[in-house]
Amino acid sequence: MATDKELSGFLENVERRAFKQAVYAVRKDEAALDIVQDAMIKLAEKYGDKPAAELPLLFQRILQNTIHDYFRREKVRNTWVSLFSSLRGNTEDQDDFDLLETYEAQEGTQASESGQDKVERQQVLAAIEEEVRKLPARQREAFLMRYWEDMDVAETAAAMGCSEGSVKTHCSRATHALAHALKAKGIHL
Repeated sequence: MATDKELSGFLENVERRAFKQAVYAVRKDEAALDIVQDAMIKLAEKYGDKPAAELPLLFQRILQNTIHDYFRREKVRNTWVSLFSSLRGNTEDQDDFDLLETYEAQEGTQASESGQDKVERQQVLAAIEEEVRKLPARQREAFLMRYWEDMDVAETAAAMGCSEGSVKTHCSRATHALAHALKAKGIHL
């Protein structure tokens, strides 16, 4: 278990590198500072009782998740801003304004899809999920950790209890098997 001094020392040592990593990702100093601060607080609150040797990997995962959360929030914020900015127009009849009457789906979004497009997309996703379920357990595990959970090779290897080379082999076999199976079904991604 890490002592308060070890935790404090670790955070002090990683602060500048984490800030640079966050700045490279988000390209905004203020946002990067907030991200690093949030990641440090999360580490201290939730994992301060972990051994000092585990802190670097935990912190990196928390930092990456916090950066991903930032981008998710920005995407939602930008969607709402663009949506409501397109609704500006004649605002004299504020009492009779109905958002649903004035909303037009933007081209390329799910809201603008036809019923046929939605059904086709759902069928493709179902086929992908079916083929992922058919993969051997180790291939499926490596594939999901690497490409759906966005873990790197070393983290995946540690989580699976195998070598990095084995992770790469499992992922390669999984992607080739999925590509072959989906191609056989007429799905070209």
